[in-house]
Amino acid sequence: MKFKDYYETLGVARDAAQDDIKSAYRKLARKYHPDVSKEANAEERFKEIGEAYEVLKDPEKRAAYDRVGQGRHAGEDFRPPPGWDEGFEFSGAPPGDGEAYGGFGDHLNSDFFEALFGRAARAGAGRRAQAPMQGQDHHAKVLIDLEDSYRGAERSIMLQMPALDPSGHVTVQERRLDVRIPKGIRAGQHLRLTGQGSPGTHGAPAGDLYLEIEFKPHALYRVDGRDVYLDLPVTPSEAALGASVPTPTPEGTVELTIPAGSSAGRRLRLKGRGLPGATPGDFYAVLKLELPPAAGSDAVRDAYQALAKASAGFDPRAHLPR
Repeated sequence: MKFKDYYETLGVARDAAQDDIKSAYRKLARKYHPDVSKEANAEERFKEIGEAYEVLKDPEKRAAYDRVGQGRHAGEDFRPPPGWDEGFEFSGAPPGDGEAYGGFGDHLNSDFFEALFGRAARAGAGRRAQAPMQGQDHHAKVLIDLEDSYRGAERSIMLQMPALDPSGHVTVQERRLDVRIPKGIRAGQHLRLTGQGSPGTHGAPAGDLYLEIEFKPHALYRVDGRDVYLDLPVTPSEAALGASVPTPTPEGTVELTIPAGSSAGRRLRLKGRGLPGATPGDFYAVLKLELPPAAGSDAVRDAYQALAKASAGFDPRAHLPR
């Protein structure tokens, strides 16, 4: 996927006021409208212009785009970095594909747009169509530690909400909230904070704030649903002969029995040691063979030579074509 420079598409500076962006869009839209334009690439350019305007006219999308696009250039390879939108507060409830815990145009936009804003755009559009008097819902993504799901936690989070200043430039306002992380919450679930969205009008209630939960990358563990995985290094002798080895888990270290005859990639399950819940997940230790280095150790080198002699008839590549 290639990075798109929406400012370059509209021919405006990165610090352009919203009125300047609107003026540039209208001028280009008239020039490239497929019904009147004589340009050979009018339809494609019209779509590009519309996509750029859809982002830059919206203070929320523009501020998020400015964050992820800082220092990038049009046409370079691009993938949104993990957690790029953490703590960014958008208007609109989250899309319906996430489960609420306790409680986004039809432009044929590019893959680049969808990667950054597809879900946010669908969420915002759906919420605006429902209750115009009630305050608008907001949503944001927050990253928590895996251990917070095991134990539950109280956390203070900082959210950033884009807004326009009197001159029409985008600014970012910050607010801090104290949040209770329920024990057993999974990635992709949403916490609903009642009344923390936009205020209502004429006495109507405020909207809600939905926090989409994601886990921070962990040095040891990875998560799949409620199951948690650890790559567990073992020596060849421990795998071949069997052993009991200390194994870290998010709930503390346990002694794990390695069955004799184990091979690399074997998964050893600790039932119910994954994320808590009515049906808790499981914890899997995935065996990873680590070879003792022969360099600098005569004893290890001699042991390898003895093993090579004892297993001379064993060919680990016998299944490969010759």
